[in-house]
Amino acid sequence: MVNRRFAEHITKEDMRELPLLAFEENIHVVETEKACNEAVKKLRNFDVLGFDTEKKPTFNKGEYNHTAMVQLSTMEDAYLFRLNVMGYPSSLFELMSNSSILKLGISIDDDLKDLKKARKFKPKNFTDLNDVVRDLGVKHMGVKKLAAVVLGARISKNQQVTNWEAKTLTEAQQKYAATDAWICLAIHEELVQKGYV
Repeated sequence: MVNRRFAEHITKEDMRELPLLAFEENIHVVETEKACNEAVKKLRNFDVLGFDTEKKPTFNKGEYNHTAMVQLSTMEDAYLFRLNVMGYPSSLFELMSNSSILKLGISIDDDLKDLKKARKFKPKNFTDLNDVVRDLGVKHMGVKKLAAVVLGARISKNQQVTNWEAKTLTEAQQKYAATDAWICLAIHEELVQKGYV
């Protein structure tokens, strides 16, 4: 029997009452291979990174857009790698194939599948936090619900279906994208501190 440590469910009404949480540290928009290589060099110094991706939404059946951006975050710095601008730098995909760095995400199967369509690589040491909290009795998955259940906070998803291939990302898009990667780290850190993982 599962030892329940978190709420099994949370309602939309309850979530609306929670304080809003967003990434407030340094955001780096990476649009050249040189900048990518420099960012990856810094990220290699960390044991754990938050991970997410964004793609331009499709509104017509049969349309497909490749991943526009990969986000990797530490607690202090979020890097937004704009693949649609700079292509698919080797250094970034080598980092995602690095088995000694833990990459944390939420509902990441499709993210990784889409990245492998764009460039062949073997993702290593990725953990989906949905799988972690399932063992703790949480039934409702996804980034909004995990932030609410584990951190007691809500995050905004207002920018989710904006154009991630836009020439310039708005500040709201940058903050949204950074938050989605960083929140995975924040959730994991809370689970570690409470001795759940």
